[in-house]
Amino acid sequence: AVHHYLIAQGLRTQVSLIVNTAQCWSTHHFACLIGYGASAICPYLALAHIRKWHGSDKGAVKADGQSAGQCQANYRKAIIAGLKKIMSKMGISVLECYRGAQIFQCIGLDRRVVDVAFTGTPCTMGGLTFADIANESMMFHRRAFPELDGTKLTFSGWYKYIRDKGEFHLNNPDMAKALHEAVRNNSPLSYEDYRRQIMDGRPVTAIRDLLEFTSDRQPIPLAEVEDALSICSRFCTGGMSLGALSREAHEVIALGMNRIGGKSNCGEGGEDKLRFKPIMDVDGNGHSPSFPHLKGLRNGDSAASATKQVASGRFGVTPEYLVSARQFEIKIAQGAKPGEGGQLPGPKVDDYIAGLRYSVPGVELISPPPHHDIYSIEDLAQLIYDLHQIAPEAKVSVKLVASAGIGTIAAGVAKANADVIQISGHDGGTGASPLSSIMHAGGPWEQGLTEVQEILSANGLRDRVTLRIDGGFKTGWDIVVAAMMGGEEFGFGSIVMIAEGCIMARVCHMNRCPVGVATQQERLRKKFPGTPEHVANFMLFVAEEVRTILAALGFRSLDEVIGRNDLLRPRGNTAVRTNVPQPPAATQARGPGGGPPSGPKRLAKTDGVDLSRFFSCEPPAEEGRVSWAGV
Repeated sequence: AVHHYLIAQGLRTQVSLIVNTAQCWSTHHFACLIGYGASAICPYLALAHIRKWHGSDKGAVKADGQSAGQCQANYRKAIIAGLKKIMSKMGISVLECYRGAQIFQCIGLDRRVVDVAFTGTPCTMGGLTFADIANESMMFHRRAFPELDGTKLTFSGWYKYIRDKGEFHLNNPDMAKALHEAVRNNSPLSYEDYRRQIMDGRPVTAIRDLLEFTSDRQPIPLAEVEDALSICSRFCTGGMSLGALSREAHEVIALGMNRIGGKSNCGEGGEDKLRFKPIMDVDGNGHSPSFPHLKGLRNGDSAASATKQVASGRFGVTPEYLVSARQFEIKIAQGAKPGEGGQLPGPKVDDYIAGLRYSVPGVELISPPPHHDIYSIEDLAQLIYDLHQIAPEAKVSVKLVASAGIGTIAAGVAKANADVIQISGHDGGTGASPLSSIMHAGGPWEQGLTEVQEILSANGLRDRVTLRIDGGFKTGWDIVVAAMMGGEEFGFGSIVMIAEGCIMARVCHMNRCPVGVATQQERLRKKFPGTPEHVANFMLFVAEEVRTILAALGFRSLDEVIGRNDLLRPRGNTAVRTNVPQPPAATQARGPGGGPPSGPKRLAKTDGVDLSRFFSCEPPAEEGRVSWAGV
C-alpha cells in the first residue's frame, strides 16, 4: 500500500522501503515483500530464533562447531538461493527487475483487501476480509501461546501428514490403505469405503468442494448410462518418467491403462524399445521371459506408453520413440512446480536409466525450465507441425499450468494447431516438487479450466481442441465436476502410484522407496507389489462411480454434461471465509440438446496448410486444418 501510494505521489524513487518484521521467515515471504516493493528486509524474529536454537544443546550439536553468526549467514544464503530460483522461474536475472514486479496471483482474498494491499494483482476468487485476517492472526497467536508455561510449538503438518492433528491432507495412510484393499481384492465395497474417507465430512480442501450438483432431470437406470470402458477411454496418467519411477512401476501403469483403453504417459526420460511390441510369451502364471520382473501379465498386453512426452531436456527422444506414440505431450510446465525443469538425482541414474536417456550413470539429470526452441507461439506451432510429420495419426497435446492469464495462452496454443490442451493444477504431487514450490506455485485447475473454457468459447476456438485436466483427481465425483466445467479428458498422477502400491513414504527423491515404486535399487524394487490389474481396477471403479452420478442426475453419457456448469451450484454449508466462484456465462455455451461444446469426435490435426496450392494454376482448395469424423 505504501509502495503504490508513493508511486501515485511521484515520490517512490526518492526513498527506500525497509521492512522490519517478525512475520517473514520463508523464501516465499521474502519474495512477496520484494515483489511488492520492499528495498530491504530485516527478519528479526527468524534471526533471533537461529541464535536461540544455536544456544540450545540440540542446536549446538547440529551446528557442528559453527558460530551463531555463521548459522545466520547460512540462513541468509539459503534465502538468497531460494529467491534466485523464484526469479529464474519468471526469466528474471536481476533483483532490481523483480522488485515491485508483482508477479503474483491472489486466491481467497476479498477484493477490498487486494485493492488496498496488493493493488493491481489478479484475483479471481474472493475470500478473507481485513476482519477475517485479524481473526486468523489471533488464532495463530492463541495456538502459539496456549499457556504461559508452554515451551513447544504445535506442529502444523503443512508439508507432511500428522495423524489426528495439523492440516488436513487428502493423501493420507488411511486413504491409501482403503484403496489398496479395493484394487487388490477388486472389491466395490472397499472402494466405497475409500470414497467415503475422501468425500464424507472432510474440510473444504479444493474449490470444487464449494460446489454441488443440481439437475432438473429424473434419475435413470444405471444400465442406460454409457459403459465404464467408454468412460475409461477419457482417462490418462501424469507424465511420470522412467527413472523417477522404477521400471516395474512405470510398466505396470502402462499395462493397466492399455487394458482399459486409457492413455499412460511415459514422462521425460525415454522408453525401452522392448515395450513397443505386444507381450506374447506369457505363461499360465502370468509371467513373461521378456518381462521377468512383472507379474499378472496376459498375452497381448502392451507395456508401451500411449503418450510420449517431449519436454525441455529431450531425454530419450529418438525417432523410434516418436513413431511409437499414439499421442505426444509437449510439456511447457508442471502444475506442482511451474517454471522448473525435471530433476532426476544422480543415485537414481543407473546403467539402465542412463542408457535410455543417453547419459552417464550417476550424473544428476536436470531439464532446463524453458524449451530453448520455443520462444513464441510460432515456435510452438513449428514443433507441433514437426511432430505431426513424424506421426501423422498421433495427436499433440500441450501441457499448461493453471494460473491467471492461462486463457490467453490457451488461445494461442489452439491457433498453433494443437489437438489437446492440458490444464495442470497445483495440487498434484508425486514427489517431484521441491518444498519451496509445494505451497506457493501453480493454481487450482478449477480456475484455469474456467478461464480457458471462457476464452476459447468467446473466440470461437473451443471446438478446435480437447481440454484435458489433471491435478488431484481421486474419485468419480472429481471427474464429473471437471466435465461440467468443460473438461473432456482427465489425468491421474499420484493416486495411480498409490493404486499400484505407493504408501506415501515421501522419500521419492532419495532413491529408497520402501515398496519399490520410486527407486532404482534392485533390492527395493523386488518388493514392488503392484500388477496391471490394480491400476485397471482403480480406473474401472472411478468410471463406475461416474456412471452412478450420471444416472442419478438423469444423463446417459459424459458428453451430455461436458460444459454444463449450469448443473453446478454453491453448497449451502461452505467455508465462511471463502466466496464461491460463479462460473462465467460464456462457459455455458453448449451444443444442441445441451450436449458438449463440440459434437463430432476429433481426429488428429492435419499437417497444416497445403503449400502446393500456391504453386498451382488450379483454384485454391479449402484448407484442411482440422479433420473431423462422424460419431
